Amino acid sequence: MISDRFRIAVVQANPRLGDIAGNIELARKCYKDAAAQNADLVLFSELFISGYPPEDLVLKPAFMKACRAAAEELAADTAEGGPAMLIGVPWTQDHKLYNAVAYLDGGKVEALRFKVDLPNYGVFDEKRVFDSGPLPGPINFRGVRIGVPICEDAWTDEVTECLAETGAEMLLVPNGSPYDRGKAERRLQIMIQRVVETELPLVYCNQLGGQDEVVFDGASFALNSDRVLALQMPQLEAGIAYVDCTKQDDGSWRLEGSEMTRLPENDEADWKACVMGLRDYVNKNGFKGVVLGLSGGIDSAICAAMAVDALGAERVHCVMLPYRYTSEESLVDAKNCANALRVRYDIVPIAEPVEGFHSALAEMFAGSEPGITEENLQSRARGTILMAISNKFGSMVVTTGNKSEMSVGYATLYGDMNGGFNPIKDLYKTEVYRLSDWRNSNRPSGCLGPEGEVIPRNIITKAPTAELRENQTDQDSLPEYDVLDDILHCLVEEEMSVDAIAQRGHEVEVIHRIENLLYIAEYKRRQAAPGVKITQKNFGRDRRYPITNRFRDRSR
Repeated sequence: MISDRFRIAVVQANPRLGDIAGNIELARKCYKDAAAQNADLVLFSELFISGYPPEDLVLKPAFMKACRAAAEELAADTAEGGPAMLIGVPWTQDHKLYNAVAYLDGGKVEALRFKVDLPNYGVFDEKRVFDSGPLPGPINFRGVRIGVPICEDAWTDEVTECLAETGAEMLLVPNGSPYDRGKAERRLQIMIQRVVETELPLVYCNQLGGQDEVVFDGASFALNSDRVLALQMPQLEAGIAYVDCTKQDDGSWRLEGSEMTRLPENDEADWKACVMGLRDYVNKNGFKGVVLGLSGGIDSAICAAMAVDALGAERVHCVMLPYRYTSEESLVDAKNCANALRVRYDIVPIAEPVEGFHSALAEMFAGSEPGITEENLQSRARGTILMAISNKFGSMVVTTGNKSEMSVGYATLYGDMNGGFNPIKDLYKTEVYRLSDWRNSNRPSGCLGPEGEVIPRNIITKAPTAELRENQTDQDSLPEYDVLDDILHCLVEEEMSVDAIAQRGHEVEVIHRIENLLYIAEYKRRQAAPGVKITQKNFGRDRRYPITNRFRDRSR
């Protein structure tokens, strides 16, 4: 029994969804490390055993049976008097399916708590598969009454208020909270509200790692009942930290953490999230490495830099695919970028396949003027070649379209949109430029690429162009990117009206045009590769618009 002091190990680790055996081995390793540091209780994140979010996997009886068996197997590790565990696991009971946390101690599953508040917004869809649990009481951890609100249960006050009223002495919050820009600060402020309301100390344990489009960023922390931060773990890095809990004369608990890490600023955090999302997508899906077209432009250059930071130069293959419109400047810039990143670099001219298409279609196209069809043939030839390299050597194609392009359809289906994953899918063009500048002066922790300038300066400063016709620039068909990106942010992230956007100084005709392009490109986005979520509303899980859609805002 705990008297007046105990130690919590907070595990910020990277499970793999569906890899139940691998996840319990990871849990065991963390458990042994925590035991060696004299921990009394090891706290894991939400649904750690299954991985999160499991989506429809939990509807498979065989999957649920395996998760339950894994929890019982882990429980056996606590039989010899070591630390207890709190670990997330999907659980069936009384013909209901719950998002649960299991308390393991004394060699068995000693207690279970079920998530009450099931989120059903943004990337979350839990009401579709899980049942809501009853309002919980505290768990008796060796004489200490521990409240365990699961993730969303701590984002509102009902569950935490119930736990406080039923005698909880502190709150331990297992989470699967994904990254978006500024999220760490928002989480902290919401948890401070819970501490103020309950007058209880709180430990927040968040998952780490990429899962398809979502990146879980860790940044776990602990708060004392006076709102003072007792622990801050790193963002987007794995680790185990420790919280020493000491009982005060008035019966309350005081927390003291083992570390106080500086959280990265937005640009650094965005970069690290893109890198982690790409790394985990490649590694967790078993790809040998990646291949991408390096055009001499900013988007492919930043994706190449992120790929090297994620995987190391030896696992990144860059290919220049020139045609008659490819400038000497682009050839030089692409080679300089590849040299700076120290990656394998090949040149595969596309004139022969493109001219072959022209020849095959010459009779059918006779009498028509060259235009976007001929431009798209170039892009599709490049996409086909990259996919062939992928098929031959087992590397995944990285596609490189930014959020500005994906918004307005400035991309070619089955061409430059070919690929398995896109690390910059949720970054607007202006953000791509800013992050490229930032990376040239910074190499974040955990990144494998070289220090110094990895994206040649000329790539950042020259006018952007797809080089699909003579003297082409992006601004031939799009507004300047600072204008375009502000309008898109208003339409996508803020869902603002045309009138409200016009009040920011934009021309109504331009807004109408961009809104129309946004809507008619929906069919392309439905066929786009997944990519890392960075903003509060990414294309994919966050934003679900119909493809067939005739609505246009004509309020002004």
